[in-house]
Amino acid sequence: MIAEIISTGDEVLTGTVVDANAAWIAARLYETGIVVGRHVCVGDDMDRLTDVFFEAGQRADIAIVTGGLGPTLDDITASAAARAAGVELEENQEALAYMTVFFKRFGRPLSDSDAKQSLLPRGASPLLNSVGTAPGFTLKIGRCRFFFLPGVPFEMRQMMDEHVIVSLEADAARNGTGSFYREKRLSLFGLPEAHVNERLADLTGVIDNVKLGMLAEFPVIHVKLAASGHNEKALEAAVSAAADRVRQRVGEYVFSETGQTMEEVVGDLLIRRSATLALAESCTGGMIASRITNVAGSSRYFLCSAVTYSNEAKMRLLGVPADTLDAFGAVSEQTARQMAEGARRLAGSDYAVSVSGIAGPGGGTPEKPVGTVCIGLCGPAQSFARQYQFPFENRMANKRIFAETALNLLRKTLNA
Repeated sequence: MIAEIISTGDEVLTGTVVDANAAWIAARLYETGIVVGRHVCVGDDMDRLTDVFFEAGQRADIAIVTGGLGPTLDDITASAAARAAGVELEENQEALAYMTVFFKRFGRPLSDSDAKQSLLPRGASPLLNSVGTAPGFTLKIGRCRFFFLPGVPFEMRQMMDEHVIVSLEADAARNGTGSFYREKRLSLFGLPEAHVNERLADLTGVIDNVKLGMLAEFPVIHVKLAASGHNEKALEAAVSAAADRVRQRVGEYVFSETGQTMEEVVGDLLIRRSATLALAESCTGGMIASRITNVAGSSRYFLCSAVTYSNEAKMRLLGVPADTLDAFGAVSEQTARQMAEGARRLAGSDYAVSVSGIAGPGGGTPEKPVGTVCIGLCGPAQSFARQYQFPFENRMANKRIFAETALNLLRKTLNA
C-alpha cells in the first residue's frame, strides 16, 4: 500500500511553522504497517493544491492531508479537493449539525464563517472533530482515498487515531492485508556519530529484513531498528536479534532502549535506590536542573540546585575554599569536587553533581580551551571529579554536551 502525506499552508511552506505533523503521521502509519512513499508541502494556492491532490490521486492508495479546513479566506483545502475530484462543494448536514451542537455547548451561535467549514466536496464523508470546530473528511480522488484533517496538532492527532487508523485497520482486517510493525530504538551517548557509523557500517541497510537507521539528536545518537510484515512473532524475533548485534558493537554507550531521555533514566535509577539529588551548576546555568524537573515526579528525588556562576557564590554558598580557587581556578577538578561536596552538604542529599567549565566562545586559554568542563560527583561512598574536553566553539552546543555528560556520569555511578 502506497501512502503519501500532504501538508498545506503558507506558514508551513515558508518555515514559519515547523511541520511536526508530518513526522508524527509518518510514525503513526509505520506503526500500522503502512510505509510512506512521499511527503509533499504546498502553500495556500488553489491551482497548486488542486494539482498536488490530483497527482497523488493517480499514484497513491491513501493520502493524509493536513491544514486549510478552518473558517478563514485562506482555508481553501476543501475547495481544492473538490476541483481535483471534479465535483462541487455542498453543505454537509451531518457536519453542520455537529458544529451547531459543538458551539451551543459553549454558549456561542454558529457564525456564517464557522458554517463555511461544513461545505465539503460532493461525495465526501465527514470526519467529526471531537476536540475542535473544523470537521475533516474523506474523499476518493482517482485511485486514492484521501483523509483531510485539521492542521492544529492536537486536533489532528485525535482525529488520526479516532478515524484514520481505525478505518485503515478495519480495511486491512476485512481484506486480509493487515501487517505488523515492530521498532526498537537504542539511544547512545559518548560516541561521535562518525564512530557509531564506523562500528555499524556493515550492518547498515538491512539486517535479516530489519532496517537500520541512525538519527543524530545532538549530543545523542539514536540507532533505529524497524521491520514490518505479516508474522508478528517473527518480526519481534528479528528486531530483537538485530538489537543484539548492535549491542555487540556499541552496547557500552547505550543508555536507553525505551525512548527515555537521559534525565528520565537517571530519575528512574534514583527512585529505585530511594536516593535524592542536588546540583551545583556554573557554566550550564541551570540547564541540568531544568531537564531534571521536566520529568514528571522529579520531586520524589530532586531537592535543589545552586547556580553558582561567580567565584564568590561558589565560596559563600557551597563553601569552596578561596585557596582552591586561587591555586587551581574555577574550572578544575578540585573546584568541581568541592562544589559537589558543598551542594550535598547544603541540601542534605544522597548525591550531588556539579559542573564548571568554559562554554565559549571566549574565555579559553591554551591550558583550558573553550569546551573544557570539570564535573564533580559526591555520593554516600565517594567524592570525585573528572575533566573533559570537547571540540566545540558554540556556546549552546557546549552547554548541552556538558549537561548530558554530567547526567551520564551520574547514571554510570548509580548503575555501578
